[in-house]
Amino acid sequence: MTITMFKSKLHPLRVTEADLYYEGSITIDEELLDAAGILPYEKVQVVNVNNGARLETYTIPGAPGERTVQLNGPAARLAQRGDAVIVIAYAEMTPDEARQHTPQVVLCDEENNPVEHLQYAVDAPQDEAREPVRNTVAESVIHN
Repeated sequence: MTITMFKSKLHPLRVTEADLYYEGSITIDEELLDAAGILPYEKVQVVNVNNGARLETYTIPGAPGERTVQLNGPAARLAQRGDAVIVIAYAEMTPDEARQHTPQVVLCDEENNPVEHLQYAVDAPQDEAREPVRNTVAESVIHN
């Protein structure tokens, strides 16, 4: 048996563009994808903080360093430039794998620059389970 676990997320990102007539997906700066451990063409959930819309799509890597976050195709109807969105990736794993899993969160500023990297321990002692390990995002994290 496998269960679906939260793998990683980019939180929050600002939508830089929405292109209704582009092939459906979300284009995200490749450095941001790398920082969160999200692969090109990986299935993600996009949650719009401004209007509550939720959608599933796949990622397309954008030019590194441009901080692009562009909703494409029908998804473009669910966001406007400047909206705050959360991009979440999930993974299927066994319960034993899940207990060893460390979800990743990359916090970004208003210009989509990563500013902090959080890691959560699933199988931590009860008093530590909800406290993330906090790391300031360094150039080495972004350029791996």
